[in-house]
Amino acid sequence: MTDADSETRTLVLLRHAKAEQGSDAADDAERPLSARGTADAAAAGAWLAHHGLLPDVVICSTARRTRQTWHGVAMGMTGSPPEGGPTGPRPTVRYEPGAYDAHPEELLSLVRTVDPAARTALLIAHNPGISLLSAFLDPEGVNDEGLRTAELAVHRWRAGWPELSRAGAPLTARHTARD
Repeated sequence: MTDADSETRTLVLLRHAKAEQGSDAADDAERPLSARGTADAAAAGAWLAHHGLLPDVVICSTARRTRQTWHGVAMGMTGSPPEGGPTGPRPTVRYEPGAYDAHPEELLSLVRTVDPAARTALLIAHNPGISLLSAFLDPEGVNDEGLRTAELAVHRWRAGWPELSRAGAPLTARHTARD
């Protein structure tokens, strides 16, 4: 392991914000955020900025509600659109179709591909996969309900992204805009 690999990494898991109800399963990926969801996404971004958790990399599902959640988070972090802003450089954003309706193992595979230079990554995805990934990373830190909409789970460990493993990244913080 190199010195860079032993530096602390931070993975922030975010369940998308509250979405409008869909009329049928066929349009599920196109459901937009509700007004509350838009506000909660911005509040999540403000919380991340306040705690110095600005991501170097964002991995986001391609579903409309997750893309809108990222936009709201970016606005909350910077006070401007996600192209960058006064609080820091813009992150690399990867829109991943495989993050939609993904199992925790699939989400973990995406995280393991994060650029080795990145110290903080934000993964925006869906339940149950995102909650199950949090439980996988820290089985002691979970609650039975999983992540609520717009809830953040912060996991930290000292190793490279490819070494992320079961019970290997303790949950160090949780936050939801409704707390």
